[in-house]
Amino acid sequence: MPRTARAVVPGIALHVIQRGNNRGRCFFRESDRTTYLGYLRRFAPRCGCLVHAYCLMSNHVHLLVTPQTGDACGLLMKQLGQHYVQYVNRAHGRTGTLWEGRFRSCVAESERYVLACYRYIELNPVRAGIVSDPHEYRWSSYRANAEGDDDALLAPHPAYAALADADTPRRRQYRGLFEGALDARLVDEIRSATRNGRVLGTARNPRGRPSTKIGTDPIFRFSE
Repeated sequence: MPRTARAVVPGIALHVIQRGNNRGRCFFRESDRTTYLGYLRRFAPRCGCLVHAYCLMSNHVHLLVTPQTGDACGLLMKQLGQHYVQYVNRAHGRTGTLWEGRFRSCVAESERYVLACYRYIELNPVRAGIVSDPHEYRWSSYRANAEGDDDALLAPHPAYAALADADTPRRRQYRGLFEGALDARLVDEIRSATRNGRVLGTARNPRGRPSTKIGTDPIFRFSE
């Protein structure tokens, strides 16, 4: 059965998730996460991707990226996969696959959904019950985006930059987005779109079907 093609729009943000094989661990110690972020920092610009947010959980990874070309995200995840798996296998004396098949992704087509993906990603440790506040989790982009910690990996998305005209009020506005829980329906929508490779936030006609035929719209590209 042929694989479902992913919707990719150059210049439009993608929420990306990659899970460990059989939902097993992909990070075994802190240095593994540091190494993964090092690879991400190295390969994102080479492959043509801007990274806006991330969260490294024990058995999966969330990224919010904007690919500059139709194949940029696929190239980035391929480089990450090859180099990080080789590192893990050497460091931990293991062999075989680490990831559960292909990564999953969805296009966030509006500023509202981009900011929702920021929150969804950085609130992941809170939803998992690991921490009570995203600030407490070291392995996400929250401290950089919300509090100004230095993180050369990150590039602000225009939706994030539009929160205010200067850094301090922008971070204050961003922190305000986290004062309430992300709406459960929106969480389900993000999960469903990412799982099925749909466009997040596509306008729908009265019958509930997407009003944009992605496969025929020239701004969309598909990635295997």
